[in-house]
Amino acid sequence: MNGIFIALIVGAVVTGAFSGKMPEVSQSGIDSAKNAVEIAIGLLGMMALWLGFMRVLQDAGVMRSIARGLAPLMRRLFPEIPAEHPAMGAMIMNIAANMLGLGNAATPFGLKAMQELNKLNQHKGVATNSMVLFLAINTSGVAVLPLGVIAIRASLGAQNTAGIAVPTILATLCSTLVGVLVAKALQGRASFAPERYAKNADPEDRAAVSSLADGVPARPESERSGEARASATRLLLLGLFLVALVVGVYLQVGRDPAAGWDQARKILSSWLLPVLMGFIVLFGFAHRTKVYESLVKGAREGFDIFVMIIPFLVAILVAVGMFRASGALDWLIAVLQPVTSLVGFPAEALPMALVRPLSGSGAMGVMTETMTQYGPDSFVGFLVSVMNGSTETTFYVLALYMGSIHARAARHAVIACLAADVTGMAAALLWSRLFF
Repeated sequence: MNGIFIALIVGAVVTGAFSGKMPEVSQSGIDSAKNAVEIAIGLLGMMALWLGFMRVLQDAGVMRSIARGLAPLMRRLFPEIPAEHPAMGAMIMNIAANMLGLGNAATPFGLKAMQELNKLNQHKGVATNSMVLFLAINTSGVAVLPLGVIAIRASLGAQNTAGIAVPTILATLCSTLVGVLVAKALQGRASFAPERYAKNADPEDRAAVSSLADGVPARPESERSGEARASATRLLLLGLFLVALVVGVYLQVGRDPAAGWDQARKILSSWLLPVLMGFIVLFGFAHRTKVYESLVKGAREGFDIFVMIIPFLVAILVAVGMFRASGALDWLIAVLQPVTSLVGFPAEALPMALVRPLSGSGAMGVMTETMTQYGPDSFVGFLVSVMNGSTETTFYVLALYMGSIHARAARHAVIACLAADVTGMAAALLWSRLFF
């Protein structure tokens, strides 16, 4: 990340000097710093809310149950992590939220996972093998229901709004597989050994990170209510809640049965989060958990994480903003266009490929602009939709998640994540050509 940050800043300044866009570069640096804080503040509410709900699930024993169910797979992927460690549950919830297209709702689970993984870290300030692998999976854009992209396609009048679903799933499977393989292949290399980075760490910073990670007191046994037997009466209430939801969905679909997929998409996009909240609350209640107290305790963790991530967000978003404002991104597109045309990659989709790893909002804007210009049902419109749904904002995620544990050395995380990104773009092109 250090090298990337330097390259973005120096590239922005040099390009701005030659292109005459130095005023824009200067203004972008100021605006991006403000935007970084605004983004962090926007995340604060989501982090507090979902870390609170996650704590309810943890106290109700859900994390332990999920970890047991997925233990064979997770043990193979993360052999360094105990099967029932809180990090396992947090990682599973993060991946599940990303697969369902919940967007920012997945971020608190990912930040919680990094916090828990850091408690097992022997070299504070240096990413562990498990952290790198988790980031590679996270930034590979694991997605099953790209609801946000589908909604934008629908708003632009696409005839087949959900046509991107299957190629998006296939593309994200390819990128995830490559990300995992590269992370696993590089973790044993001597050049990426954690001891090598730990020797170069700042002693004061290492001590601060160590005290932060290890200073969290263990929860007393009295607070771990997940082992308590569920109440039959309270489980009945949960069952009635689920029945009421089924009836509600039936009534919604019955009002306009001809709507088909569009109706189902609307229900998924607007019902999913409220239903999940209601289910978690009643599940915790059924398992004799003090729901309100657990939620408040979990929400407090969101404020601690919020304070830590602001400097890292400011740094990466300022660098990216200056790089784009200088015209360096346009120059890079012009240089790469002859190369990408050799493999059949449309020049019109190249801006999307370069912006997506840098900025989520920027990529969404580029995708919308591309579909507006060429049409959502054109091949280019179809391709950028698949690309946006099957990849992630790599540098934003790296800065955010590494910043949450104050990690100075990402080791091979950048290589693994970028390998997943490149694979995702190539796979998006392949599957788009087959399914378009």
